[in-house]
Amino acid sequence: MEKRSGTPINSQKSRKLSDVDMTEVQLNNLEDPSAKETVEIGSLQGNDQSNPVQQTKWFRSRLFLISVVFSALLITAMCIGFVVHYGMSGDVGDMETVSYWPVDLPKEQQGWYDQGIDELQKAVSRQFNRRRAKNVILFVGDGMGPNTVTAARILGVKEEGLLRWEKFPDMGLLKTYCADKQVPDSFSTATALFGGVKVNYETGGVDANVPLGNCTASLKEDHHVQTILKWAQVDGMRTGFVTTTRVTHATPAALYAHVPDRRWECESGMPAEAQGQGCMDIARQLIEQPTGQSINVIMGGGRQMLVSDVTGSAGDPLDTWAGQSKDGRDLIRDWRQKKEDEGVSHAVVQNNRELWNLNGQDVDYVLGIFANGHLMYDHERDRSDAGMPSLSNMTLKALEVLGNSDKGFLLVVEAGLIDQAHHRGNARKALNEVLELNAAVESTLSFLKTTDRLDETLVIVTADHSHSLTINGHPDRGSSILGLAGNSKTEGTPYTTLTYGTSYQGFQVDPQTQNRRDPTADDITAWEYTQQAAINTDENLHGGSDVTIHADGAMSYLFHGVHEQSYVAHAISYALRIGRFRDSSIAETLAELTPI
Repeated sequence: MEKRSGTPINSQKSRKLSDVDMTEVQLNNLEDPSAKETVEIGSLQGNDQSNPVQQTKWFRSRLFLISVVFSALLITAMCIGFVVHYGMSGDVGDMETVSYWPVDLPKEQQGWYDQGIDELQKAVSRQFNRRRAKNVILFVGDGMGPNTVTAARILGVKEEGLLRWEKFPDMGLLKTYCADKQVPDSFSTATALFGGVKVNYETGGVDANVPLGNCTASLKEDHHVQTILKWAQVDGMRTGFVTTTRVTHATPAALYAHVPDRRWECESGMPAEAQGQGCMDIARQLIEQPTGQSINVIMGGGRQMLVSDVTGSAGDPLDTWAGQSKDGRDLIRDWRQKKEDEGVSHAVVQNNRELWNLNGQDVDYVLGIFANGHLMYDHERDRSDAGMPSLSNMTLKALEVLGNSDKGFLLVVEAGLIDQAHHRGNARKALNEVLELNAAVESTLSFLKTTDRLDETLVIVTADHSHSLTINGHPDRGSSILGLAGNSKTEGTPYTTLTYGTSYQGFQVDPQTQNRRDPTADDITAWEYTQQAAINTDENLHGGSDVTIHADGAMSYLFHGVHEQSYVAHAISYALRIGRFRDSSIAETLAELTPI
């Protein structure tokens, strides 16, 4: 310690205490209170008139100690409160733990407030199913764009209703452009959905190195795109597809075929040069190639592609928009013979009666061909024993067959006639086919619940592309979606709520007035009525908008936000741990990064 000065503290001349002196005075005061009387402190420079001795007494006072203790207790209580508050707010649980102010509102407001609370309750009480998917069912509404879904919803369950898949907890949007076109076709989009790769317009199962119609490029295996169906087969899973179109049509063909032109469904649709180069048509790839041969369930139409020179009938006409085999083939017979040679249980079914009588648990392979071309629209199909089955009936029977394995299954279900009706401009037919898809989804969910497979199955509903259907303003709420919306500004002619951007009947000019045809001259609610359009084309063309994707069940949370359409195949392969994710460290790493 610094040496004390010899000058008496009680000198007549006051001085400013140094920091050391002040410290010593304070310490001495703590030891000897009487020392205060022997100390004279001079005036401090500046405006600070505080007395250190008085400050010392304050810090030692009972009031100071009480203040410190109270402040500490208050801060501690606040911290605990914040921790509890944020902990509870991070895990609300259900709406019974969330309070809100009850208010008296007019009935025009109260109903919407109550509905908002109900929807909020579902939102905050959501639980994510993070278990690995054992099964996947992928529903594809061909041509089912957002406007088509909205119009079908209004037709089926009114404005305030929801289709079954619209109640799924997870959804997103898919971008549908293909490798070389802003507006795609079904073959390219199906390849993106099933194979995870965007490819050229009207090609399928081959990557963008293959131009449309180029047989030579399509024969190179490096250009082939493998699909979720192939990956599932490699992993020992059962696989199948159901469609209301031909089994060789664009969407199902993308599951198993590798061709540079969707028109090559049978030999009559192929150029002679391509046949000479060794390219194989889609029908033969389905029956003769390993991927097609390994499919457990094949159901749809397309007999005229599989069997040569079949004849049509009023109840089962030939599809004149497509080709017909003429080379003497009978691929249905060849499929049956192949299964007999392999010694596996199998069945060929070709009408309602044969499908109903089939015990799905007794067979491992089913080939169901129910029409020469596409199946009939559901509203006009023959429901008798000799007729064609519904999409729901085919789907349920497929699930019976596929469910006979402990390794799980992959099923693709296509509602293909939505697209066919749109191409003809028949909006009512298209919307009714959406409602049939809705019925198939309902029956599928009931089957999964009954068989205790709901929690282990990933169910997806999406579309491959949209159409140019529009919903016009401004009909009253509750009006028929197939009715009128208003009158045009120019000539005062009525217009329908639904119209198309393009159609083979286009603008529909009245030859007498040269104005747009008055739709009230026709039965605008008839099945065959063709909605008016802005532009004449050979047929109603596709639209380029995004499409929705809805998911429920195991790992459905993988579908959210806006994705490339090709994302779907990768998400499915991860959910099932097939393909690149089969027993891989990549899958395990992603799983570890996912919070539980």
